[in-house]
Amino acid sequence: MWAMPKAKNEFEFTLQKTKGKMRAGKMTTPHGVVETPIFMPVGTVGSVKSLDSADVQNTQAQIILGNTYHLYLRPGMETMQKMGGLHKFMRWNKPILTDSGGFQVLSLGDAIAHKQEGGVKQENPGVKITEDGVEFRSHLDGSKHTFTPEKSIQIQREIGSDIMMAFDEALPDSKPHKYAADSLAKTHDWATKCYNYWEKHDRRSVYGTYQSLFGIIQGGLFEDLRLESVKHIMSLDFDGIALGGETVGYNLEGTRQVMEWVEPLMPANKPRYAMGMGMNPIDLVEGVKMGFDMFDCVAPARLARNGSLYVGELVIKDGEPVFESQFKNGRMSIGAAQYTTDDSVIQEGCDCETCKAGYTRAYLRHLYKTKELAYYRLATQHNLRFMIRLTEQLRSFILE
Repeated sequence: MWAMPKAKNEFEFTLQKTKGKMRAGKMTTPHGVVETPIFMPVGTVGSVKSLDSADVQNTQAQIILGNTYHLYLRPGMETMQKMGGLHKFMRWNKPILTDSGGFQVLSLGDAIAHKQEGGVKQENPGVKITEDGVEFRSHLDGSKHTFTPEKSIQIQREIGSDIMMAFDEALPDSKPHKYAADSLAKTHDWATKCYNYWEKHDRRSVYGTYQSLFGIIQGGLFEDLRLESVKHIMSLDFDGIALGGETVGYNLEGTRQVMEWVEPLMPANKPRYAMGMGMNPIDLVEGVKMGFDMFDCVAPARLARNGSLYVGELVIKDGEPVFESQFKNGRMSIGAAQYTTDDSVIQEGCDCETCKAGYTRAYLRHLYKTKELAYYRLATQHNLRFMIRLTEQLRSFILE
């Protein structure tokens, strides 16, 4: 029978061992311990798409994500509180991290009202960014809403996550330096407001459990702004530090560059979260090698639903972990005709529930081609377990 564990009151991060920049740690939250490095499946609306909470448990996920923007709009905070918070609502008794909603407000909330240099309007004219927060329209019904730093934290308190993220402006790489600098000033002001609101409520959810708050480093692809952001975020006693922005998760070369700038200045005694990083297996390997601990991305589940399944392995070459695969980006396309009668599993030796059960490439291709719902579950289980296992292997390598 499902039961909530007895919640602890505090947050703790212990750095257990390092190997070069690579780190192995242990993070204690009210709903359990998370061993890092870790990949976190994304459960945007309180569900990892195509899986139930028991399926997610079977991927051996230690922590998942929920999203403030989506949960605020539906089911809404009145329902969330009546159901006792997200853990109880979705029957997940392990840690949950919530995104602040800032990225979704700007990407889904109809539009951005700013003008670029030269008077050219940006896409999405329905979002208005002010010094106080962001006004936007719901992507569901067009209704108007406003998120301030304080409101974002309050919603996350009502969701009851173990780790909250500070409200920020997710900065596109294409913006010029002046725009990026102005945006960063707002992000820093909002981070301070989030921190003060967190302190005002004794760092606890509306359910009385301790909630961590992570600050977010922004600044685009500008070294001076990224370094300025590290210093400001570190000036506040956040429980963890995150690296945000469009670069992270979408531009591996750009991500490496930004990580090289900021990593030497980041505190060793706090977890480091690379937001949105984890589209391809190599992303996790490179992120860990650059000194980061926590990763998430919607891509592994989305790619699975669209016929791309991970195949490959972590090998050690010259004392360094390297990801190798016969497929580009470590992905096989299960819809290809060559798998029509292929009676092998997705990957030999894989310990995901799909491969352990012996489902063949031929059968998965059949399910995919006929759009059977069973395909989405089986494929998603494989991709998520693949990424989680990869971080487990990286951790083992660091601890050896």
